[in-house]
Amino acid sequence: MSSIISSLGGGSGIDTNSLVSQLTALERAPKEQRLDSSQEKLEAEISAYGTLKSALSEFQGVLSPLANSDIFNARSAAFPETDIISPNSLAPGAQAGSYQIEVLSVASAQTLVMGNSSDSKSPLGASGELNIQFGAWSYDGSDNPDQFSVNADKGALNITVEATDSLEDIAEKINAGGSDVQASVMKVDGQFQLMISSPSGADNAMQVTASDPSLSAFEFKQGNAAALETQQASDAVLKLNGLTVNRQSNTIDDVIDGFSFTVNKASVGETVSFSIDADKGVAQQAVRDFVDAYNVFMETANNLTGYSRDENNQVVRGDLSGDGTAKAMINRLREMVGSEVEGVESGFTALTNLGIRTERDGSLSINDKEFSRAFNENFEAVGDLFAMKTSSTNSFVDVGTGTRLSNTVPGEYEVEITRDPSKGKLEGDSILSTLFDAPLDTTDGSYTFRINVNGTQSNDITLNGVYNSAEEMRDDLQSLINGDEKLKGVNAGIDVGFDQATGQFTFTSREYGSNSKVSLLNQSANMDTLGLGAASALTATTGQDVAGTINGEPGFGAGEVLLPKLGSDAYGLNLTIRPGAAAEGAFTIGFSKGVGGELTSLLERFMSQGGSIANREENITNQLDKVGEDREALDRRMEKYQSRISAQFLAMEKIIGSLNATGSSLDGLIDRLPFTAPK
Repeated sequence: MSSIISSLGGGSGIDTNSLVSQLTALERAPKEQRLDSSQEKLEAEISAYGTLKSALSEFQGVLSPLANSDIFNARSAAFPETDIISPNSLAPGAQAGSYQIEVLSVASAQTLVMGNSSDSKSPLGASGELNIQFGAWSYDGSDNPDQFSVNADKGALNITVEATDSLEDIAEKINAGGSDVQASVMKVDGQFQLMISSPSGADNAMQVTASDPSLSAFEFKQGNAAALETQQASDAVLKLNGLTVNRQSNTIDDVIDGFSFTVNKASVGETVSFSIDADKGVAQQAVRDFVDAYNVFMETANNLTGYSRDENNQVVRGDLSGDGTAKAMINRLREMVGSEVEGVESGFTALTNLGIRTERDGSLSINDKEFSRAFNENFEAVGDLFAMKTSSTNSFVDVGTGTRLSNTVPGEYEVEITRDPSKGKLEGDSILSTLFDAPLDTTDGSYTFRINVNGTQSNDITLNGVYNSAEEMRDDLQSLINGDEKLKGVNAGIDVGFDQATGQFTFTSREYGSNSKVSLLNQSANMDTLGLGAASALTATTGQDVAGTINGEPGFGAGEVLLPKLGSDAYGLNLTIRPGAAAEGAFTIGFSKGVGGELTSLLERFMSQGGSIANREENITNQLDKVGEDREALDRRMEKYQSRISAQFLAMEKIIGSLNATGSSLDGLIDRLPFTAPK
């Protein structure tokens, strides 16, 4: 090509290089202009979609709280300055009212000091099992531990002590036991001792027993209080509006629903008065913020998709004015804001019921009189309009929501439970009615067994007490079983019962469903005395999963949870069923996303991966890539075009050069002809 170009103009004297460049530029210009225009338009659309996404995100941030009922259950508290109690938290929906609290005593944790050693790190040479059970102590006249009542709801802590363990090793094992017992080593008068503290509360005191005499210095039990009790366990006792209340902890969150506070000191004769009220202002401001955010978004959207006039009164097109996807999204949003909310069957069903109107320009306005009346006179209906809500006409059924709500259709569904969920259970044989006429002593360690709960087998469990009744043994069995490390590791728990009428112990798994099973194994011979031995007539019942239909379609039961059929209108909801639901017959559940939920779902669909915006941006990006490909193709065509016309000019130059050479030859020939006068 360069050799061709260097030859151009050699014969004609014309600047054919410039002429070729100009002709190529003229050929290229209209095509390149179209590509430039397309690229500029597409890049403007990509930028505009970025602006649209940003505006949608800002609107979504204001909208999201309205989808949660908490904002319509906001509370405020008028609390005085006091050092008697300290408020911790006030949850949405806390019980409103006026309260007076008098603190009679604060809760304390039992503290035991035990096991003297001259070196905290030296092996003690003692080995065996330390069993720590929780419950309530009664004391004799000398303040010595007398009777211990096991707290069946709190699992025991079992610590294996090796002969090589020091006081620090034992403390570390206790702290790692996961029972909230705190252990540390302290030095007193040149000797190191182990100090352990239970959780606070009278029912969380500790009884410590050892399986081997070498560990007797660590025991705290009836008949051997080798450990020193430096502080007894006690409850916090207070009067709430005149009603006496006992709690194990000084941090109390279940006396006034939704209000947590800490008891700091006793205040006998002195009350702390305060009130909790519904705070409608939080929700009211949130709805106003929603209206403002919607108007800001629509202004941005209209500028992007519509037309306006500049200062010279010239029409200015928005960068997405010709984009059908953007217009469709905005129209869908506008329609949803102006429509009735699906699934809301009564009360307020649309924003217009609150005095929120759509103006001619598409913006929203608030009629303050109607707005205030709605909040003051029917606040619950306002919450139902905006926030997601589930309901059930069956008191044994709770309706929950999962992570697949985007496609769940609001409305009412008919449900029927055909089988209640049940738990796995093991019933023992009947015991002699006279078994506990005299205290039953099991401290010789001859009452041992293992239990399998939901497929997990425990370690060896040994009864090690003196029992005056089957109820005492029941509580001890439950505490020992639920304190087993293997069972605790998989959250497998049981409830132990005793039927006075039949004289049978029962072991019931705390889990519902077909995986719920209980069995005993490796029982010692004496367990037959309790109706729980290998020779006893034990009856095991496997649990069952719940079964039922939702809108006539069989649901999927797993334990106590019933799920709708995959892909059905109700899919995304989950039903928690309690025994007794089946007897209620057919019933109805309801689901509404509310304005907040519906709009949030819509925006999530717009902005999700694979959603409207992502698909449109991908399409525009593909078009930009095509423009780039077209530019490369244009470059190739123009190179060929330039080569072609350069070759044509070269041929012309050759012809001209040939003609010039011919002319020169003729001139020479004429000069040599006879009779030709010299020039």
